[in-house]
Amino acid sequence: MSRINSNVPAFIAQANLRRANLALQINLERLATGLRINRGKDDPAGLIVSENLRSEMASIGKAIENTQRAVNIISTTEGALNEVAALLSDIQGLILQAANEGAMSDAEIRANQVQIDSAIESITRIANSTTFAGRRLLDGSLAYVTSGVDNTRVASMNITGASFGIRNSMPVDVIVTRAAEKAQLFFTAATLASATTIEIQGKDGVTSVSLPAGSSQENIAKAINANSQATGVEAVLSASNLVLRSVAYGSDTMVRVEVLTGGSFGTYKDVAGTEAAQTDWGVDIEATINGALAVGRGLTVTLNTEALDLDLDFAESMALSAATSFEVLGGGALFQLGPQVIANQQVNIGVQSVAASRLGNSVVGFLSQITTGEQYALPNSDSATKKQAADVIAEAIRQVAVLRGRLGAFERSTLETNVNQLEITLENLTASESSIRDTDFAEETSRLTRNQILVNAATSVLALANAQPQQVLALLGG
Repeated sequence: MSRINSNVPAFIAQANLRRANLALQINLERLATGLRINRGKDDPAGLIVSENLRSEMASIGKAIENTQRAVNIISTTEGALNEVAALLSDIQGLILQAANEGAMSDAEIRANQVQIDSAIESITRIANSTTFAGRRLLDGSLAYVTSGVDNTRVASMNITGASFGIRNSMPVDVIVTRAAEKAQLFFTAATLASATTIEIQGKDGVTSVSLPAGSSQENIAKAINANSQATGVEAVLSASNLVLRSVAYGSDTMVRVEVLTGGSFGTYKDVAGTEAAQTDWGVDIEATINGALAVGRGLTVTLNTEALDLDLDFAESMALSAATSFEVLGGGALFQLGPQVIANQQVNIGVQSVAASRLGNSVVGFLSQITTGEQYALPNSDSATKKQAADVIAEAIRQVAVLRGRLGAFERSTLETNVNQLEITLENLTASESSIRDTDFAEETSRLTRNQILVNAATSVLALANAQPQQVLALLGG
């Protein structure tokens, strides 16, 4: 039937043309932006997922930047410590040279002292001047702040890591579960019946001691102590016993006595008073820190956990003490290495001061005590003082080497691996987000071609539909 008021074919053609035009516009928009999802109605679920992925990608990108900045800070710190280590090595060489008193004049020794003073001043200057973007690195600004440390029990302490989480401070409770012991042998002979030569071996070396007949325990002790620096073994009198013991504590110390010539040196006994072998070894301290088992070596304990990383050098009195405690109030350098601000994606590391007044410890002394006019200065000092100065330098070198090693391990094992892991994660998240949100150009151009054809076809059909009412004129004779 022919009607002119309602052109149904034209309505159908218009609807199809509108849909084809809308689809064509979507095709053009996706091709122009490169995105499959440009607004929520394109894919609501896909939009939610892709926005979450974009947020994660942005956070990971910042975490990578944070880690790379941390690498730069650690590298700067380690580079300065390398110069400090070189200066300490120079000082060590000057002390060893000054100890060669038979070949060194007083003027040469004083000249060595001038060089030592200059080197120590340079070390303190490096500690005060090493900065990164205004942040001081080696003057103690990045060290942890502690309270309640009993210096009569703790000779030195180095905290390199503490995770505070939401806490403002961290209590540290140290309980000694086994006391450190020296290697020691007990001898019961009161006097020597005949001339005797004994060999004494300790941690530092071995030497022989010739003792005349009739030597008392006092004289034997004096003869042995005259060689203590060479062997690391000292002799003391205890009740009716002559005790030969190591100067230091720990399992790497030893006392061995062997008779080379002459008569018997007496009966060897252990601490319990029973007969023992002619060799004894020391015992390392064992302790728990905040309930975790720490590794002991001599009078030093080391704890390396996610919550706390520290080294404690105990004073000799701690070998007989049961416990000590203190509190870490804060400090350190906090690095945000992960995409979320939570404790397990942050690392807090401490860098102690390397100023001359801080290198060393209360047992051997501090680096600043080797300067002119101080306790261990070289001019007019005896061999024992030079030995003390050498011990201070050895401890300072050890501390700097340990710090450099920890920073190097932190850079290599934590920072660099963190960057690698984050980059891999970012790559995978980017690929996932792209698969959800980006336009597949091959597929979209195919749809574009189809929709272009549909638009053209719908336009032609609409033209035909609009032409149909004209046929009514023929019926009217027009």
